[in-house]
Amino acid sequence: MAGTTSRGGRGSSRGGRDTGGKDTVAVARRAEVRLPPLVAYDGEGLEPDGDYDSVRFEAVDLADQSGPGARFMDCALDGCALDRTELTRARFIDSVLTGVRGVGTGLAGASLRDVEIVDARLGGVQLHGAVLERVLVRGGKVDYLNLRKARLKDVVFEGCVLSEPDFGGAHLVRVEFRDCVLRRADFSAVRMESVDLRTVAELDIARGVERLAGAVISPSQLMELAPAFAAQIGVRVEA
Repeated sequence: MAGTTSRGGRGSSRGGRDTGGKDTVAVARRAEVRLPPLVAYDGEGLEPDGDYDSVRFEAVDLADQSGPGARFMDCALDGCALDRTELTRARFIDSVLTGVRGVGTGLAGASLRDVEIVDARLGGVQLHGAVLERVLVRGGKVDYLNLRKARLKDVVFEGCVLSEPDFGGAHLVRVEFRDCVLRRADFSAVRMESVDLRTVAELDIARGVERLAGAVISPSQLMELAPAFAAQIGVRVEA
C-alpha cells in the first residue's frame, strides 16, 4: 500500500471531551508522576534483574550495559546515554526519563507504567511485545520505533516526531497523538480502540491505512486519506 500523508487537524477539538454525543472518544488517562526524594546513582553498571528504587541517574553513560529484567521504581533518568543498552523485560514504574539519547536500546518485552519520557532523542528502540500503560511521550524525536505486537493503553504522544514507527500487530487503547508528526507509520494488523489522530500535524501512513477502525480523524484528514480508503474497497475515482 502506497504511503498516505495528511497534514492539519490542528483546528479540531481535543479527543475525549464529552460533547453530549454517544460517540465521543475516550480520554487517555495521563501519567502524572510525582517523584520522592532521590539518591544519586553510584553504581558501576546495570545488573540483570537489578532493583533500583528512588534513584536519580544524572548524565550516566549506560551505553552497551546489560540489565535485563531490571526494575526501576520512582526513578529519574536525566541526560543518560542508552546506546545499545540491553533492558529486555525491564520494568519502569512511576519514573521520568528526560533528555535520554541513544541508538539500538533494547526494551523488548519491557513494562512501562506511569512513565514520562521527555525530549528523548532515540533511534531503533526495540519495544516489541512491550506493555505501556499511562505513558506520556512529550517532545523529542524517535526514529524507527519498534512497537510490533506491543500493548499500549492510556498513552499520549505529544509534540514529538516519530519517524517510521512500527505499530504492526500492536493493540492500542485510548492512545492520543497530539500535535506530533507521524512519518511513514506502519499500522499493519494493528487493533485500535479510541485512538485520537485528529491533531497530528503530519499523518503519513506507509502501511495499514485499512486498519484505522477504532481511530478518530479530522475532516481534513479524511479528505487527504480518501484516495487510500477508496483504493481499499476497490473504488475508482475519476473526473
